[in-house]
Amino acid sequence: MPDDSAAARAAAEEESVFSHPPVDPDVSAAYGGHPDQVIDFYTPKGDVSLAPLVIVLHGGAWRAPYDRRHITPFADFLTRRGFAVANVEYRRGAMLPGQGGPGPGTGSGAGPVAGRWPDTFDDVAAALDALPDLVRQLLPQADPRRMVITGHSAGGHLALWAAARHVLPADAPWRTDRPTPLRGVVALAPIADFTVAGKLDVCGGAALQLLGGEAHFGERQPYADPALLLPTGIATTLVQGRTDVDVPEAVAEAYADAAAKAGEVVGLTLLEDVGHFPLIDPAADACAVVVEEIAQLAW
Repeated sequence: MPDDSAAARAAAEEESVFSHPPVDPDVSAAYGGHPDQVIDFYTPKGDVSLAPLVIVLHGGAWRAPYDRRHITPFADFLTRRGFAVANVEYRRGAMLPGQGGPGPGTGSGAGPVAGRWPDTFDDVAAALDALPDLVRQLLPQADPRRMVITGHSAGGHLALWAAARHVLPADAPWRTDRPTPLRGVVALAPIADFTVAGKLDVCGGAALQLLGGEAHFGERQPYADPALLLPTGIATTLVQGRTDVDVPEAVAEAYADAAAKAGEVVGLTLLEDVGHFPLIDPAADACAVVVEEIAQLAW
């Protein structure tokens, strides 16, 4: 458990990121029939003729109360630095009967279950497959040849997973014949290794819940755990706060170690005195570091 000072700092960081008003998209499009199967598009600000496209996957432990709205200030921050943005929504875990909702953070084990199997994965795969046509139709300022995918926390997991669909088991319904045409992945405090996340009880056992509990975890883990889907051959960087109490540094380090053992070099940028939320907080210096990491892959 974090000490009082660490908990107070984490609470202040969380309060800051949720203090920004949501930013409405320039246009939205459905990629399926469910209300959560939608992508919000943001056009780049300034004199940009053809901008790299950043695909954003929000966090929130794959739980229903946390939708894409909380990451829209980060999406807007990206547009002000010359990027086009696709902010992807996906189906998340439903509230169980008799449960009360947790607070705005991702660390509580109370409240809704994390994710839906297989719906969460169905949606991310479908969104990525639909994006090229949607971008051509709705976001002509974006260059689909320069795509980077990023995600925060549970969204960081989904970003890593989306980039690894070509190395999924042969019977996986989401497997692709070739890699997604990405310049790279920038995963922010990702839940990137389910075994380590489980040992640390990350986000109240969210990874276990995502896969349907103990009864299904072992059979489903090879289809969902990024640490088991290596090497991808896609440039990947992890950005991690060293004082993160929601998704501790050890989770990102475990993924980087697994990548190295698979013969792949994964960048790991560790930020001192940074917790979980500054990575997507436009008011925090850490957010500018994240944008620089994205820019290095996109340009």
